[in-house]
Amino acid sequence: MDAVFHILPAKVKELVQGLSENIVEETEEIRLRVNRPVEISSRGLPHFLPYLFTKSDAELLISKLANHSFYTLDEELKRGYVTIEGGHRIGLAGKTLLENGNVKALRHLSSFNIRIAREKIGSANPFLPFLFDGNWKHTMIIGPPQSGKTTLLRDIARIVSGGCPEKGIQAMKAGVVDERSEIAGCLQGVPQLQFGPRIDVLDACPKAEGMMMMIRSLSPDVLIVDEIGRQEDKTAIMEAVNAGITLMMTTHGKSLEDIKKRPLLKEIIDQQVFERFLELSSKGEPGTVYSIRNMDGQAVGIHV
Repeated sequence: MDAVFHILPAKVKELVQGLSENIVEETEEIRLRVNRPVEISSRGLPHFLPYLFTKSDAELLISKLANHSFYTLDEELKRGYVTIEGGHRIGLAGKTLLENGNVKALRHLSSFNIRIAREKIGSANPFLPFLFDGNWKHTMIIGPPQSGKTTLLRDIARIVSGGCPEKGIQAMKAGVVDERSEIAGCLQGVPQLQFGPRIDVLDACPKAEGMMMMIRSLSPDVLIVDEIGRQEDKTAIMEAVNAGITLMMTTHGKSLEDIKKRPLLKEIIDQQVFERFLELSSKGEPGTVYSIRNMDGQAVGIHV
């Protein structure tokens, strides 16, 4: 949290640090909105602090995000978020400037959503017997927002790239296409979170294009991507499978049945590419898996 505290205006930092240790340690988001109370989200519950975030606070925060280089910030604003040291991502809202129907820039920023990047080292360990049997299995992680999909995927990437000798798993080449800078939390292209030595990351790269770039030039053994669901993703997925690359991916949904209601995802699932489906619960600790299924939809393991 040090990198987050560094950018917070003094009063906001003081109030956040004054919260109970449990809330601070389990904080998922810090939401700052001009002329509205500061909101802390911890374990999915909102906590409002007795302080209205001001326009001056916003200007100070923007200055710290830009590190006094507003040209650099302008480039990142086109994506709608900024990633800071430690892999924490700050979503932004304000007035959009359009060019040919596309967002050219954001101005008059008035909302900031600081998403805390947390590593849960070992969170994937209980599922390794289902995901690895001499080779990694094509796996889709399904869950609603803030259920821990990315946290679990990140730990899988750590194990793929670093190995797990006690489980007989050797380090393999892990290719991460990190469109929103959430998996690896790169800063200036360098992952800020803990991985093994065999990791390659395409940061802030569109998923489908990034997957094709990985296939053509970086020859990963395992390809790791967050939040699939577009037509171009399907094409890249099939290219990866045909190239002999194992897939580890996440998608939004409550269950396997739920995501099959989305025509594109149903098409992908019907191809029987994915050998394991991990269904995450919105209840309990983030990363709680309530069902593990095979490609036929049959339960092969449950963890509560």
